[in-house]
Amino acid sequence: MEVKIQADNIATFSADTLIVNLFAGVKMPGGATGAVDRALDGAISDLIAAGDLDGSANQIRVLYPRGAIAAQRVIIVGLGSQDEFNLTVIRNAAAHAAKAARKHKAEHVATIVHGAGIGGIDTTAAAEATVEGTLLGLYRYAKPLRRPKTDHEIATITVVELFADKLDAIRDGVRTAQAIADGVILTRDLVKQPANIVSPQYLAGIAQQIADEYDIDITVGGRKWMRKHKMGALLAVAQGAGQKPRFIVLDYNSHLDTPPLILVGKGITFDSGGITIKPGANMGAMKGDMAAAAAVLGVAKIIAELQLPLRVVTIVASAENMPDAKAYHPGDVITASNGTTIEIISTDAEGRLVLADALVYAQRYNPELVIDMATLTGTIGRAMGTGISAGVFSNDDAIWQQLEAAGAAAHERVWRFPLWKEYRERIKSSFADMKNSGGAFNGLGTSAVFLQEFTDYPWAHIDIANMSYTTTDQAYESAYGTGFGVRLLVAFLRNRTQQA
Repeated sequence: MEVKIQADNIATFSADTLIVNLFAGVKMPGGATGAVDRALDGAISDLIAAGDLDGSANQIRVLYPRGAIAAQRVIIVGLGSQDEFNLTVIRNAAAHAAKAARKHKAEHVATIVHGAGIGGIDTTAAAEATVEGTLLGLYRYAKPLRRPKTDHEIATITVVELFADKLDAIRDGVRTAQAIADGVILTRDLVKQPANIVSPQYLAGIAQQIADEYDIDITVGGRKWMRKHKMGALLAVAQGAGQKPRFIVLDYNSHLDTPPLILVGKGITFDSGGITIKPGANMGAMKGDMAAAAAVLGVAKIIAELQLPLRVVTIVASAENMPDAKAYHPGDVITASNGTTIEIISTDAEGRLVLADALVYAQRYNPELVIDMATLTGTIGRAMGTGISAGVFSNDDAIWQQLEAAGAAAHERVWRFPLWKEYRERIKSSFADMKNSGGAFNGLGTSAVFLQEFTDYPWAHIDIANMSYTTTDQAYESAYGTGFGVRLLVAFLRNRTQQA
């Protein structure tokens, strides 16, 4: 899909579909919507007067000009109350309007920037949210079919702005939105694809493509490399898998002489539970246990495209967790790369093991901070519900505050949980330094304090198990692979550039 920007009057613009908006409670439309209303001899005002259009959030109404203007149809999307208006409202409205346009077989859609007028939103931010919502709302997963569907897709989106002096600001927003959408779409596609395609080697190939495109330093380690680095925890998880494990490192802006910001993603490309096998029902969803790895790769692509002036190291620890004859067992004692011995209580608590070696590896960079992200526990869903908020554990208040602010801005919300010493008591072991599981009812807290044992730097852990997978589409969010965490971490990193 091509995205264009043009200075013009939306009412007279030559596209088959126009998108304008309306706040709740408005009786006489103004701005661009008012211009279209006048060109249609008050047709939008008539809808309002008849009670058929009230501007409630995401309300869609379609008008057919019948030759009064160049467009074949006009879509009006409701923005809701102006008192509650924000960037999330813009993304939602843009997504709903774009989907309506596609449903009506639009080829060329012209849209205004929602919220940059009486909405009072900064022009660049409003343009970014408008295009981000549009592109992510129109996303479809390309399913492998014998006879591929020929679903209609919009060919061109043009952002139309009457005042030419706003075009540079709009261009900045559109460019950012396209980069973010590309990264989120990469993440969604990786999560939705089956595990017989998206293996650890496949993830390494995606990382290599990103490295080649943006000239980023890359390291990809296999079993021999992991043994050299004494990654006994990661190797234990991988030893029963048919797919070869991979340890992936992307070092963006490696030339900068500054401590890096490090992002770590859990990359279990299929999680059967190992010997502690999961129930068969819904096990197919475990192809998405690499959602965090996919997300940090999406972030790596975005920050390189946006040329953020930061040094960011992305680490993915990737393996399958399978119940092969060679698989590790409950009761085994393994040794992580920092020498910590771990008694295996459950082979289904494998994510924290691969992350342990990744967090130890991060120490060699003397990082400014490390954020790890993982689909780590089912407990986070019981604590926070699904599709509402991810959970955060952190040993640094400033990191938490920055993540909270980024989550609010991106509407990828996070909530902080404590790292109480009592959780550490729950994973004491009689046979090793600690156990890899504190039991089902202690899963959320004990998983986090387990990871903390492998950190000696400012750190945060984000559990996204309840956010990476939903069963229904929501505006610009996609089912069965939401891409959660990408926009959160990009917002976090962009905010860091402004603070520097």
